[in-house]
Amino acid sequence: MNVAKYRVAPGSKVILSKWDPNDKSASSATKDESMERLRDLATRIDKLQDVLYAERKRSVLVVLQGMDTSGKDGTIRHVFSEIDPLGVRAVGFKAPSDEELAHEFLWRINRQTPAKGELVIFNRSHYEDVLVVRVHKLIDQAECERRYEQINSFERQLADNQTVILKFFLHISKDEQKKRLQERLDEPNKQWKFNPGDLAERKLWPDYMKAYANALTATSTKCAPWYVIPANSKTNRNLLVSSILYETLKSLKMRYPKPSISLDGIVID
Repeated sequence: MNVAKYRVAPGSKVILSKWDPNDKSASSATKDESMERLRDLATRIDKLQDVLYAERKRSVLVVLQGMDTSGKDGTIRHVFSEIDPLGVRAVGFKAPSDEELAHEFLWRINRQTPAKGELVIFNRSHYEDVLVVRVHKLIDQAECERRYEQINSFERQLADNQTVILKFFLHISKDEQKKRLQERLDEPNKQWKFNPGDLAERKLWPDYMKAYANALTATSTKCAPWYVIPANSKTNRNLLVSSILYETLKSLKMRYPKPSISLDGIVID
């Protein structure tokens, strides 16, 4: 699978209308084949994460961003379905608390970054502070540009300290969001997810697309690339994120550490 075409090249200008959210090229001919591939990738990721945890030389940060209903929770549930919880954390970022607002915007993010040997998934992230606040005009363009620079510097510092960063924008269409919001209304077991505030945000769709395009353009770097993931198909979304994560982990060429003492002659009675 050629995942490079989903990567935002550093320095390129992102125009989201040119990225098809309905692309299903990562999926197999049948749903059963796709699910089998997904299970296989989940198993492979689990094995590599075990080496990451044992080796403890580097860490991995996965950032998931997207509009409401784009599938951030579902991506975590499926991509990491086989993984050992030891050494893995999922962190969800909601609206900042009073304490968090009293600090600079990266303060609450920095506290959650992965330690050596750890894999951390951000469900929303520091990018909320150049998306939501920009759309609602809580910061001006000059402040937004300043934050882009701070984010790039922050991520470069993480990368310099052996943190591998993968950022995924889960790209759905406005029509697909309408379908998924309607499902939340219609299905009793999904109604708890429905938030009337999502409808107000939906009206700002063009502003959000512009904000996302600007953020992806400004902050896709060699050390912290963005991937635009076609997400109208949940299976395609999960396969792409799994494939990119697996190939990235494999490229690290990790090894289990050698025992700290000689094991020769040890007998277990």
